[in-house]
Amino acid sequence: MERLAEHAKRLRELHHADDLLVLTNVWDAASARVVAAAGHPALATASAAVTAALGHEDDDSIPPGEMFAAVERIAAAVDVPVTADLEAGYGLAPEDLVGRLLEAGAVGLNLEDTDHHGAAELVPAQAQAERHAAVKAAGRAAGVDVVLNARVDTPDVDEALERARLYVEAGADCVYPIKLGEPDAIRALTEGVDAPVNVLVRPGSPTLGELRELGVARVSLGPGLHRVSLAAVERFLGRIEPGGPVYPI
Repeated sequence: MERLAEHAKRLRELHHADDLLVLTNVWDAASARVVAAAGHPALATASAAVTAALGHEDDDSIPPGEMFAAVERIAAAVDVPVTADLEAGYGLAPEDLVGRLLEAGAVGLNLEDTDHHGAAELVPAQAQAERHAAVKAAGRAAGVDVVLNARVDTPDVDEALERARLYVEAGADCVYPIKLGEPDAIRALTEGVDAPVNVLVRPGSPTLGELRELGVARVSLGPGLHRVSLAAVERFLGRIEPGGPVYPI
């Protein structure tokens, strides 16, 4: 737990550094080693990539044991802090969720407010804030102040601000308005929330320099690296021809 507590402290510090925390999200031990070897000070998983690699949908339906086993392999492969994208938490109680996260060797987590198992589009904001508070309390009780990245899954800026503020009051370390990518919307969050803001980089996103100027603290590539890898495989396969070289790169 002492090592995990140090990793959590380091991960939190990276959210408040002078430069952006850029997380090139990974999905297995091999991708984790490559990213860590490139000098990245922390790693994040991408649930969309992990679930795809394991044959599941990215909708909070993967058996928790499979997800935590993947996180454990990733964390064991590197010596930098790891934060795990745990979707909506798989219906686990906060103590169980945090306990399994720490057993896997990770010290941070994404927790989204999409309601995968109910009739509503989003979990009620107050209920989600209470879950965040319970997750933070569970980590501290275990001896590790886990870094909680509260995902906000609405495209409405005003609702995103309201939810983000509520989640920060509940103890979230960072907020992640994943559906907001326009500069004005991003600035509204960075100026309106007293916590680091995480932005998902997608085609057409502002540059890293522009995001820095907008006040963003953390940038995620999500499943981007995994998709690039699969695209490379497709290109490779498209160059294989009868009688051609074995490695047509």
